[in-house]
Amino acid sequence: MLTVLILVPLVGALVIPFLPAATARSIAIGVSAGTLGLGVAAATMYDVGSGMQLEEKVSWIESFGVHYALGVDGLGILMVLLTVVITPVVMLAGWHEGEEAPRSYYAWMLALEALSLAVFCATDVFLFYVVFEATLIPAYFLVGGFGKEGRGAAASKFLMFQLAGGLVLLASVIGLYVVSSQQGEPSYLLEDLQDLDISTGAGRWLFVGFFVAFAIKAPLFPVHTWLADTTEKATPGVSVMLVCVLDKIGTFGMLRFCLGIFPEASQWATPVVVTLAVISIIYGALVAIAQDDVLRLIGLTSLSHFGFITLGIFVFSTQGSSGAILYMVNHGIGTAALFLVAGYLISRRGTTLISEMGGLEKATPVLAGLMLVAGLATLGLPGLSPFVSEFLVLLAAFDYAWWVGAFAVTGIVLAAIYVLWMYQRIFTGPGHEIAGAADGHGHAGHDGAGASSGSTATAVRSKVETIPDATPREILAVAPLMVALVLFGFFPQPLLDVSNPYAEQLLQQQVGVQDDAPEVPPADDAETGE
Repeated sequence: MLTVLILVPLVGALVIPFLPAATARSIAIGVSAGTLGLGVAAATMYDVGSGMQLEEKVSWIESFGVHYALGVDGLGILMVLLTVVITPVVMLAGWHEGEEAPRSYYAWMLALEALSLAVFCATDVFLFYVVFEATLIPAYFLVGGFGKEGRGAAASKFLMFQLAGGLVLLASVIGLYVVSSQQGEPSYLLEDLQDLDISTGAGRWLFVGFFVAFAIKAPLFPVHTWLADTTEKATPGVSVMLVCVLDKIGTFGMLRFCLGIFPEASQWATPVVVTLAVISIIYGALVAIAQDDVLRLIGLTSLSHFGFITLGIFVFSTQGSSGAILYMVNHGIGTAALFLVAGYLISRRGTTLISEMGGLEKATPVLAGLMLVAGLATLGLPGLSPFVSEFLVLLAAFDYAWWVGAFAVTGIVLAAIYVLWMYQRIFTGPGHEIAGAADGHGHAGHDGAGASSGSTATAVRSKVETIPDATPREILAVAPLMVALVLFGFFPQPLLDVSNPYAEQLLQQQVGVQDDAPEVPPADDAETGE
């Protein structure tokens, strides 16, 4: 099942370049829809709470102990579902993205989906490393080939950061071979590596290699600087695939490999990692407030959110780990909606600058409503799904240390500032920033005096009124995301039923951490009648 799930989009990516350009979009959407069906079928076959399932294992490079091994547990199946849902939504929403080279665009999109699925399903560390690095190929060409001016430099910066992390990871992968060889037959299977007796010193060095690579991928402060440049220059659809799918590999790896293989080293590094996570939460939010480019702003909000996810992972409680897994899913849904609606606005205004928008609420009430819901989800409004995961992480943070929770809570306040201020500048006000667009130069205009002022106001009103609202196709594309935000906001139990058993098993069996039992005060003798 998992091999077929990976092969369908991969074969689609290989076939599309040879098809007529006019059919590339429809074929790609059809392939991604078929992959969605297979992903849902795999989810229905998954037995909640029963560990690794749907496993496949074939010897690949026997002398090195390398296997083609696939499987999914609670974490893996949720990431698989997130990937297969996001991809067709992005293709449908970004209808006009990649029009200059549709075959290349959709082939790389399907390749990125296939390789991401392989990452989330790999249960052999060497296989994981291969597909982990391979995801950079379609990602690089999607960023560098499509987007706005400066995308080439952004793609190169993205690639350099990711390759640097990959090289550090490779050193640790080689180290695992040495350690496993010294204790018998070499093996890269996750189940074998978890049973290794790794010395404290070796475990900590190997952990650092894995964690650095995952911190870059996530990203986490201070190795995050590629993120904003990439989301600013890439198309909104590509940004969704990078931030909502590809970057999840970082936090996925922290749970699967850092905690799963190096539990002692993970606990040893906790004070540093928690500090970096808190800095990411606050710094990402503060920098987002200052942004004028809407895509750059949304990208930086993810730095803050990945800080929350990392914090939930490294406070070492079932509540925190389950909240982090839930946060990975909910962040993918909410941020995807935010990016895609922003893309709709950019296609209408021809600019990504917030200062050149304004007053669009009356002309585009549906788009304004969609942006508001996505924005409120981003800031963690109760009733929308990110609130549940954020609440769980914060509870675990306060339980870990009061000062960690206190600093992390400020991220919620700052999120309200950057989301609501962004909405206000784009949708409310007189719309005077649009005046410059009427003169054909695409720059913000300025109110003059006398007759010129009146003509400018007329031009502004005319320009605002002619901006079209969301089309049925655009509404249809983001509707599943909006439904999920509300559904899992009021009823998160289906996600918790999958994440909780995984978190409990990871912490208790692999890390050896047991949640503190609740403290119950002794009953008063007078109340009991004794």
